[in-house]
Amino acid sequence: MSNVNDIVIIGAGQSGGWAAKTLRDSGFTGSVLMIGNERHLPYERPPLSKQVLLGELGPGACQLWSQERLVELGIKVELGNHVERVDRAGSQVVCRDGKSFHFDQLLLATGSRPRQLICEGAELQGVHYLRTIDDCLAIRANLGTAIQLVVVGGGWIGLEVASGLRARGAHVTVLEASNQLCGRSLPPSLSKYFLEQHVSRGVDVRLGARLKRFVGNGKIQGVELDDGSIVPATVVLVGIGAVPNDELARSCGLDVGNGIVVDEHCRTLDPRIFACGDVTDQPLVQGRGRLESWKNAQDQGVAAAKAMLGAGPVTRELPWFWSDQFDINFQLLGIVPPGAQQYRKANDNGFIDFFVQEGHLVAAAAINSPRELREAKREIQKALPFSEEGLVLIQDRCDALERQEKAL
Repeated sequence: MSNVNDIVIIGAGQSGGWAAKTLRDSGFTGSVLMIGNERHLPYERPPLSKQVLLGELGPGACQLWSQERLVELGIKVELGNHVERVDRAGSQVVCRDGKSFHFDQLLLATGSRPRQLICEGAELQGVHYLRTIDDCLAIRANLGTAIQLVVVGGGWIGLEVASGLRARGAHVTVLEASNQLCGRSLPPSLSKYFLEQHVSRGVDVRLGARLKRFVGNGKIQGVELDDGSIVPATVVLVGIGAVPNDELARSCGLDVGNGIVVDEHCRTLDPRIFACGDVTDQPLVQGRGRLESWKNAQDQGVAAAKAMLGAGPVTRELPWFWSDQFDINFQLLGIVPPGAQQYRKANDNGFIDFFVQEGHLVAAAAINSPRELREAKREIQKALPFSEEGLVLIQDRCDALERQEKAL
């Protein structure tokens, strides 16, 4: 650490922002520079699919810190610039506008981007993806009054947008190619629960739907399915997953799998280069994978900064994810392993599902049950034998569940 004077962070989102602040909070006095390709100061993304999209909050509400606070912390920010390459031999990053910056240590917090849908009509006005503030504002500006929203993909982002706009009176259709909603992150019983909640509130959910093309004359008018039917649309949101922005790491010779490969210290194969957030292929309780969640972005940003300053591995919190849809607050704690038993306990407001493996509680999912989830967290941390007394067995083996880190 005595030879580290310049730290460069590529990516000025939530993970990179928390890393920069943690460096200062931990006493680092050298230069800290964040480079972001967006023109916005570091911000968190969850409100974009909820309050900001609905106009209840302005985009500034997502901001982590003001420009004045970053100046106080001595954190430099280079916004609206794109890093073209990392010169490991020369210890510098080179930007698209020709600027270059020296680093003693480098943190890659480049995040992920929406997976693009390649089909006829994908370029029509009114076909959107949701990842950034600018994406959100573009959708909001395109909504109009008589909204006919078609969501392509029955994942979390799509369902949150569907619920918010349906509650405002929009006609909403969700097209999901598989046989269940959120199939990469939920067992069938919970997927069925969300299906029922959306359908009961008037959302037209079509499972096994195969999209053929987008229809319109410059502007979206409908979505044609492979059976020839056309779903009317004034606006389309495509949410079919995310792709890690690992090109910089790949081009400079770092190890890349399902994202940038890091160890428990967030370190890549180059001891001077670290990575954090959505872009990382990281060690998990079982195997490796990516975690696309608000909590992981923050926690791993903090962990990476501390590791850069020479601290040992930070004790990581259990993975945690939440989603608000209609009057439903859903929280998922931990990672559900294949083969886990699923038990349920109902309460006045909802229920909580417990996922048990080899006699121990390893994960929990809660519907409007935050207190019960806190209790489950303590049980997981104690690692004591789990008692299923008074619980209902929902599924003996969650084998249908794919690797959960793909979607968290």
